[in-house]
Amino acid sequence: MSKYRGLMKNNPRKYGSEGENSVSVDSQEKKQITRATGVLTAATMTSRVAGLVRDMVVAAVFGASMVTDAFFVAFTIPNLLRRFFAEGSLTAAFVPTFTDVLHHEGTEEARQVVRICWTLLLLVLAGVTMIGILSSPWLVKAIGYGFSGSVGKLALTDLLNRLMFPYIFFVSLVALFAGVLNVSGHFLLPAISPVMLNLAMIGSAIVLAPRMEQPIVALACGVLVGGAIQFAMQIPVLYRYGYDLRLDFNFRHSAVARIIRLMLPGILGVAIYQINVVVTRLLASFLQEGSVSWLYYGQRLFEFPQGVFVVSLAQAVLPTMSRQAAADDMEGFRDSLRFALVLILLVTIPASLGLVLCNQAVYSLFFMRGNFSSFDVSQAALALSWYAPGLLFVGISRVVVPSFYAMKDTRTPVLVSFWTLLVNVVAGLLLMQYMGHAGLALALTIASVFNAVVLTLLLSRRLGDLNLSALFRITLRMIPGLCFMAIVVVLILGQVDWLLPGSFGLRFVLLGSAVLCGCLVYAAGLWIFGVKEIQQVWTMFTSRLISFRKG
Repeated sequence: MSKYRGLMKNNPRKYGSEGENSVSVDSQEKKQITRATGVLTAATMTSRVAGLVRDMVVAAVFGASMVTDAFFVAFTIPNLLRRFFAEGSLTAAFVPTFTDVLHHEGTEEARQVVRICWTLLLLVLAGVTMIGILSSPWLVKAIGYGFSGSVGKLALTDLLNRLMFPYIFFVSLVALFAGVLNVSGHFLLPAISPVMLNLAMIGSAIVLAPRMEQPIVALACGVLVGGAIQFAMQIPVLYRYGYDLRLDFNFRHSAVARIIRLMLPGILGVAIYQINVVVTRLLASFLQEGSVSWLYYGQRLFEFPQGVFVVSLAQAVLPTMSRQAAADDMEGFRDSLRFALVLILLVTIPASLGLVLCNQAVYSLFFMRGNFSSFDVSQAALALSWYAPGLLFVGISRVVVPSFYAMKDTRTPVLVSFWTLLVNVVAGLLLMQYMGHAGLALALTIASVFNAVVLTLLLSRRLGDLNLSALFRITLRMIPGLCFMAIVVVLILGQVDWLLPGSFGLRFVLLGSAVLCGCLVYAAGLWIFGVKEIQQVWTMFTSRLISFRKG
């Protein structure tokens, strides 16, 4: 800690002019973060749109029913392990270490590290997949215990889980490849590969499901096929960047040992976070039929802006912050972190408000057809309303946690995650008695607030003053734009009753107009009330567009 503070005292830097609310960061790193975030955001937007279409198809074909409850609980288990080995722990442990090896030991050594990690992960995942399939009946009963009262529901969940479990094998290897490509400066393909999963599930629901005795089984087949395609499409690009997939059993390599040391507490931290989701679905299994599905659809729309921007920003900023930490540039590290937090504020606060204002309209327009009724619309919208306020805090956590990882500290996020789990469990047990499935959504939001606040305070103590008061002043300047945005959106959407059937074309125009006009009014409010960061982002975007056209 004294080392970091000493560096910062010896390298003073002003943030803004005359104490203004602007956030300064080295222009080259800022452009790199923004460019990478832009690429990831565009690719992820494509993936999320495909995911929205997938959910529309699943809702229309299967509704919110016993079979969808079974599918979503079954998919929870391989998805949980995906987070263990992929997005959370593997990426967070691998990227900083791989960057450090590349920076200090050269390309050949970095390629050997990739081969060793590929070999080790291949063996571990094969074992985990086999164990998961064999122990499926017990896993399913632990997570969906409330299904015991419904005839055949647990058996169906077990069947679906067995079919989908190999998905963890493919998608975790994809995460390793994505880490290598991201450090190499290639963000597009790893970010867009989830489109293949969505397309495979859409195809299976439309083409395969009507031909099967138990149609929901087709959806599980689609998950497995999609994972295999995601894996296969990374390999040619990996080879193009000079990496190969030869087996290397030198598991005693010092870099691999560092990755494992970082990854083990990281797995626990991610496990605790994902156990929050498992606990929510376990508690929902005791509520009325359809509750698991309503929470799933609510969380899916909640994750749309999170996946499009927040996850993209976190992915983009981690390699930059890892380089800065490896070079002991803690001043640049703080600037990158603060710049990322400003972008989180500017996007997630209006996105949260928009989700609350547009929830019924979105579900009505895209989901209210086939087996998905107006009652399902209202219940999914209710879940989304209580998830939405947590978006800002999930976004903060998504940026702050990689900051600890970039400094090779995985212990702190684990400890905080453990207390976050307790907050979620206690709040969920209390609130579900009075609010049903909506109480479980609110409990997760409360846990997200706790997690973000504690992590940010601990990081501020670790790095010294993060100038968080500047972020608070920026937030205050956002309020007028948010108020005008809310008024415009409510006036436009109030033209129809969204729980009643109506013209798709008219409703599409109304919802699109509400979103577009709301965004324009909000952006104008930022500009008028002097939020300079929006000008910085716009300048970088336009300059990038001009250079792209010239190129």
